[in-house]
Amino acid sequence: MGIRLLSLVPHAKQILKIQSGLTKNQLDVPKGHVAVYVGEIQRKRFVVPISYLNHPSFKQLLCHAEEEFGFHHPQGGLTIPCKEDAFTEITSRLQAS
Repeated sequence: MGIRLLSLVPHAKQILKIQSGLTKNQLDVPKGHVAVYVGEIQRKRFVVPISYLNHPSFKQLLCHAEEEFGFHHPQGGLTIPCKEDAFTEITSRLQAS
């Protein structure tokens, strides 16, 4: 599982690099950040620092996204299939540290 997580980060960065030129919404994302869509049914857009991609808690969310969507995300951006409350809790802990 550790190897799988390590291999996920370069793919996430590749997806982000490709999509940065494709989505109009990327214009309002500050440099060093990425827009993600979070939710199980209705998705909400969040803008998070790219540094979160290397944190183990966030990598686990990315792993769930890979299992659910592979590298085809229906919103056109990185979609994380978890409850919004769980996502905000994780990002709050990351912001505090």
